[in-house]
Amino acid sequence: MVSKNVLRKLSNQELEGYLKEGNRFVPEAVQAAFEILEERGRVFNEQEKTAVQQLIQNKKEEEQAKHTEEVEVWKDHVTEDPNAVKLHSRITILVVSVFFGTIPGAILLFLNLIQLKKYPAAILALIYGFLFFMVQKYVLLSNFDPNSISRLSPEIGVIAVGALGLIIIWVVATPKKLPYRQKSYVLPVILCVASAVLMYFYFQEWFSYYPLARTIHLFRQW
Repeated sequence: MVSKNVLRKLSNQELEGYLKEGNRFVPEAVQAAFEILEERGRVFNEQEKTAVQQLIQNKKEEEQAKHTEEVEVWKDHVTEDPNAVKLHSRITILVVSVFFGTIPGAILLFLNLIQLKKYPAAILALIYGFLFFMVQKYVLLSNFDPNSISRLSPEIGVIAVGALGLIIIWVVATPKKLPYRQKSYVLPVILCVASAVLMYFYFQEWFSYYPLARTIHLFRQW
């Protein structure tokens, strides 16, 4: 937000700098500086007014273009192009990581990055997946009361952070706007089944914070 009261503390010369081409101020600041100068009696001819409005319009278009570019970077570019590389999709990695832990999600991302020949990032993803899985239990035990009524919220929050970390590694490590075809769900399903088996046998040791694991544990008690 641009505060006119803050800009009013500036001198006319400083405000004139807001109206020059190539400045780094946001369009709202340029508009505010223009209006303050008019309030102070600065008379703009039609050519100057047109130049200021064009400057403001250009800045708005630049902001919109930048926002669009950022959205495109985070957008998942799944395609049906038969020539596109085949990868495990972001949504698959996200879902697997949230419900079954960062380790299976990291394995899928690792395989993606190996296929793209992003070897350092692949190793980082794998280390992150295993390390986060081991650390999250102690983070939750150290900072939250397991007997609290609202204990589900911090669990989901920490699990979501782990999954989000993998997606960030994906976005940073892969080429921008990379179109890809979605790989078969066979391997993700195998990893999920293996994780479910581990949840069944090692619930108290490692998986007691996962909602799905608690559901599996309930069936085990029956």
